[in-house]
Amino acid sequence: MTERRKSRKVKVGKLHIGGDAPITVQSMTTTDTTNFKATIEQIHSLEDVGCDIVRVSAPTMEAAKALKEIKENISIPLIVDIHFDYRIALEAVKYVDKLRINPGNIGNSDKVQQVVNACKNYQVPMRIGVNLGSLERDLFEKYGYAPEAMVESAMRHVKILEDLDFYNTIVSLKASDVPRMVKAYKLFAEKTDYPLHLGVTEAGSKIPGTVKSAIGMGMLLAEGIGDTIRVSLSDEPKEEVKIGKLILRSLGLRNEGVQVTSCPTCARTEVDVIKLVEQLENSTEMVKKPIKVAIMGCAVNGPGESRKADIGIVGAPGNHLLYKEGKIVKRINDNEIYDVLMKEINEIASNGN
Repeated sequence: MTERRKSRKVKVGKLHIGGDAPITVQSMTTTDTTNFKATIEQIHSLEDVGCDIVRVSAPTMEAAKALKEIKENISIPLIVDIHFDYRIALEAVKYVDKLRINPGNIGNSDKVQQVVNACKNYQVPMRIGVNLGSLERDLFEKYGYAPEAMVESAMRHVKILEDLDFYNTIVSLKASDVPRMVKAYKLFAEKTDYPLHLGVTEAGSKIPGTVKSAIGMGMLLAEGIGDTIRVSLSDEPKEEVKIGKLILRSLGLRNEGVQVTSCPTCARTEVDVIKLVEQLENSTEMVKKPIKVAIMGCAVNGPGESRKADIGIVGAPGNHLLYKEGKIVKRINDNEIYDVLMKEINEIASNGN
């Protein structure tokens, strides 16, 4: 891992993005924002699985007004996505912790100035979000679908804000193409110290989207680039959060939650590893305390992995070995494994032992 890029720190609600602040995981609601009850319910489900920051879209003034009720009923920072209409931004900024907006597409300089003034008054930062699929026409004609086009577009929007003495800014340069996305972020990271929101946009359904996001964001994070992330999937928002946390965890950038080490299974396997892992992951997704669990099918690699874990199970003929804090504590039967492991996990989660 390369030392983390030094970026300025931006306050977003009760959290910070950039600087020495932990890298946060974001997601976005799929509900109609005007249906604030459904939106609040979905945000609560995201909070449960460890989402740090949530974004909603406000395409109408009615949606902007609904943000007040939403903000009052959630506990994580709220971001609003605004396009084209500066008046919606002026309403939304009263209730949220950050605007996702491109100043170049909301009107003339007077309208941009009004939005900037409102952000200053309410101490709300902005995220400039550049996507490869929606570049300005002149930049597309100059570069085509090239990373340099995204960088120039981002710098153009940044300059608009800087000319208005506004620097409370976060930037993203997203593309569905991983190599272009990675290069764009690297180029931009060399030019400024603005904190970066990472993402592979329109990444697809769960499996291909996870792979693209893990590779793209993983390459950047391993080089110290990135301050907050969002996995964009055609799936439930909760899946985005869970995968985002796993990406950070795999790089040692996040530690909380139940981490399961398990074997891929083979003819030596003495327990149903696949079923057991699925049960445990589904049952412990709301656990915040760092707990390492090893589910190993046989005695080849099982003892070594289980000794490293807080709790481990090693498959053996007849009955199986339960490890706790690196030592064998007892033998258990097939029908006991899940209940015994959950009991141990819950005890650690509740009393810290």
